[in-house]
Amino acid sequence: MKFFWPVAVFCFCITLSACDDNVVYKAHEDIKDGLWYIKDKPAFKVEIKDTVQLYNVYYLLRNTLQYPYYNLYLSRNLTGPDQNVVSNAMEELRLSDETTGKPYGKGLGDLFDHKIQFLKNYRFEKSGTYTFTISQSMRQNPLPFVVSVGLSVEKVKNAGN
Repeated sequence: MKFFWPVAVFCFCITLSACDDNVVYKAHEDIKDGLWYIKDKPAFKVEIKDTVQLYNVYYLLRNTLQYPYYNLYLSRNLTGPDQNVVSNAMEELRLSDETTGKPYGKGLGDLFDHKIQFLKNYRFEKSGTYTFTISQSMRQNPLPFVVSVGLSVEKVKNAGN
């Protein structure tokens, strides 16, 4: 299993580096030893220059097949360039079918990548740096078999382009 992790991380990095002109920001943070503690709150700083543009924002999550639940509750905090809180939310992400256990997302071996939209056609009010802070809100602490969590901010494609 120790040999598999470096290969999996390499493949994940290659996937993240794929070129897409609509991607404004894309990053992930590895979860040490696949054990996500409630106190660990990855933060992602996103520079927004265009306040007219609409954006879609996605969670990027990687878990192993051994993840013990079909869902994952996340808490998200968004602060604006002025350091004021723009929004707080707790959301449930579905990672596998509740009945069959079949994982959603794209799989490679026992790893599954999920890209789950949480803001659609979102317009940032001010230009500057926004900070998305994400934490797990499950009852189990630490939460096992979560390999990484991340964020992708993408421009909404116009129908005329």
